Amino acid sequence: MYLIDIHTHVYPQNIAHKAAASIRDFYELNTREMDGTVDTLLQRGAKAGISRFVILPVAVKPEHTRHINDFILEQAGTHQEFIGFGTLHAAMEHIEEEADYILQQGLHGIKMHPDTQEFAIDDPRLFPVYDQIQGKLPVLFHMGDTRFNYSHPARLRRILGEFPRLQVVAAHFGGYRMYETAMEYLRDTSCLMDVSSSMMFMPEGLPEKYINIYGAERLAFGTDYPLWDPVPQTERFLRLKITDNQFEQIGHRTVEQLLNL
Repeated sequence: MYLIDIHTHVYPQNIAHKAAASIRDFYELNTREMDGTVDTLLQRGAKAGISRFVILPVAVKPEHTRHINDFILEQAGTHQEFIGFGTLHAAMEHIEEEADYILQQGLHGIKMHPDTQEFAIDDPRLFPVYDQIQGKLPVLFHMGDTRFNYSHPARLRRILGEFPRLQVVAAHFGGYRMYETAMEYLRDTSCLMDVSSSMMFMPEGLPEKYINIYGAERLAFGTDYPLWDPVPQTERFLRLKITDNQFEQIGHRTVEQLLNL
């Protein structure tokens, strides 16, 4: 099966190990397999049968935003397997100029991780950017976490109401470890979702339930490397009891349609 992974992260070689460990510590996970490097993603992704990868950066500090976006541009230009997104931070100066830069440089979307960046997705400082990019670029949000409120699905519902042409991908079935809450707020909205960092936390049969409720056309495959190894994540996905058409839609068509690939 042809697969596109909508949810991966890579880091410069000299900081990759530290960055990957920091992410695992943030989520209080004991997994230590993946190092966050480009080479490991390409190697493990190839072994998993994944053909292309959307790489998602996060600027934890506002002043790092341009440097991180340029790193993604470099990697996407070097590796044909990569589809690059840019990042923004609500506290940065000239945020609309950086959004313009992302557009002009040909990056395919914007990634924000409100929990690690410590701002709410409905922070008014972001409203001019949402207006600026709606109809032009999608935004992929980390969504949900019972420890924080920055990315609660209720906040996303507000954004979708304020900016109806904004294309949104809500990561982790719309709410990391709060899937029923996500369904309550997002079931009847237009946002897409990815299935990353979710299936391993769900009892048997629950991923299929959500796929059938939301519809495969709203869902996209993702592994969340380097938090997880792409090989077992892909195997878990391919074991789902869904139709061939659902596999094809989630495995690659949703991303192709979203990004006009």
